[in-house]
Amino acid sequence: MAASHPRSAVTGRADARPVTGDRAARRTAEGAEDTEAEGLTRGPRRTRRAHRVSGGGGGGGVFWTMRRRDNLVGYLLITPQLLGSLLFVLLPLGLVLWYSLHEWNVLAGTFEFVGGENYDRLLADANLREVLAGTALFSVGLVVLNLGLALVLAILLNQRLRGTTFFRTLFFSPVVVSLVAWTIVWRFLLQDDGGLNGLLAVAGADGPNWLRGEGTAMLSVIVVQVLKNVGLNMVLFLAALQGVPSQLYEAAELDGAGAWTRFLRITVPLISPTILLTSIITVVGSLQVFAQIAVLTQGGPGMSTTVLVYYLYQQAFQFHHFGYGATLSVLLFVIVALLTVVQWRMRRRWVFNET
Repeated sequence: MAASHPRSAVTGRADARPVTGDRAARRTAEGAEDTEAEGLTRGPRRTRRAHRVSGGGGGGGVFWTMRRRDNLVGYLLITPQLLGSLLFVLLPLGLVLWYSLHEWNVLAGTFEFVGGENYDRLLADANLREVLAGTALFSVGLVVLNLGLALVLAILLNQRLRGTTFFRTLFFSPVVVSLVAWTIVWRFLLQDDGGLNGLLAVAGADGPNWLRGEGTAMLSVIVVQVLKNVGLNMVLFLAALQGVPSQLYEAAELDGAGAWTRFLRITVPLISPTILLTSIITVVGSLQVFAQIAVLTQGGPGMSTTVLVYYLYQQAFQFHHFGYGATLSVLLFVIVALLTVVQWRMRRRWVFNET
């Protein structure tokens, strides 16, 4: 059988000369040289690219990874908030605690360390019990009336009726009105010869002096504050109600559930996260009320409307007891923190889908 010869790559004809051992060795050497030259050409480019990715460091692998870039971007985004919390929250809290251990007389220009004397004075303060009772009465009345009225308004305005947009705007508009302006208007309305008693006189009734009666002063302040901020909670409840699936109501109605049962078994559980949010906001806001008391009643008559924040203001800025005022601030902070933590811990018992 005749041996076949390799064909020429140019002519396509069989090569008459067989590939001998020397010829094969020369071709292998030439291929190796070509491969080495190509590697020398590509090598520097790959080395430069790896050098750029690793940040120029020698050894130890890649440093500037995608994860570290994302972390850096995240830190840069939260830096303004962290600085704001540090400068306007943590630092003032630390200074208030430091001032509560001193007696600072601005008029005399003295700043003396007194240790726990201000806290001893806090425990012995005869007016503090009445102040805390007034604060509790105001907070409970505000929270109950605000949340209850806001939920009722949200349920009514969630119906597909004509004019609901107008009433939503009407009830929310006091939220954007200046607090001081709102309170001044109500002070004129609630005076003995004010607008409210004028309307009662037209109806044949004799209205009291709302802001000077011990039985009506606190109620008047609560109602003014409720009407001011009820629109905010109403909008939050309205958004929560619109997120409840209508299929649940239809299925419950087919099963024979009444309106009250559907409200308790479907509406309340599904909007319970919003109830938690609004309750925390309202409780904290009720403990920080100041402008309403200062404009409407100045803590009177007597001390019937003196809440903790207004009492703090009196001690620090009217009687110039800044150390004791700082001690009252620490007490207020402890009360707010405890109530917030209690509400947050109890959420697992009544908030839907909380674990």
